[in-house]
Amino acid sequence: MINLSKNSQISLAKNGIDLKEITIGLDWGSIQESSFWGLLKSTQGVDLDGTVSVFDAQKKEIETVFFNNLRSKDGAIKHSGDDRIGDGLADNKDNEVISINLEKVNPMAQSIFIYLNSYKQQDFATIPYVKIKLVEGKNHNPTQTFATFSLASNDAYKGFVSMLMAKIQKVNGRWEFTALGDAIPCKNIAETIRLISQSYL
Repeated sequence: MINLSKNSQISLAKNGIDLKEITIGLDWGSIQESSFWGLLKSTQGVDLDGTVSVFDAQKKEIETVFFNNLRSKDGAIKHSGDDRIGDGLADNKDNEVISINLEKVNPMAQSIFIYLNSYKQQDFATIPYVKIKLVEGKNHNPTQTFATFSLASNDAYKGFVSMLMAKIQKVNGRWEFTALGDAIPCKNIAETIRLISQSYL
């Protein structure tokens, strides 16, 4: 398993053979709060929306898969559904899972972006951690984890409620995965799509 750092890139191949199917696991923690000098503790749920947007070579959005559109038109991308709470403890279980069939994805697709938007506008400086896991195969089996990328709470994220986690890009006919970890000044999915098209393609 490869532990990725910000902007690191890997080929989506194993032993020289391109992976046909992958799943993306998105995992995050709920906010732990203390009161009365730490005597009372409570948990505040974190509702992040994991989203996948597909773009062509002309920077045009082809399709977006998210909590309100759980399956791409061609069936190549599927979303497990909305998680509105997050984890009280780091249990290593993914809150939302997205499966991608790289062979069946729209032939016009050039880039696939994976990102998180905070539905309640909770900024990422208050969220204890966010993680993305890349798993080989169509079944989300942790033993087949290919690579992971983790971000811890950081004061640099204060005021940001959206995070670009990764991109999958076609380079010379082969797919490559890049860990991003960019907090972006967007409030929702529509704003994120515009920013990607303008600044990341």
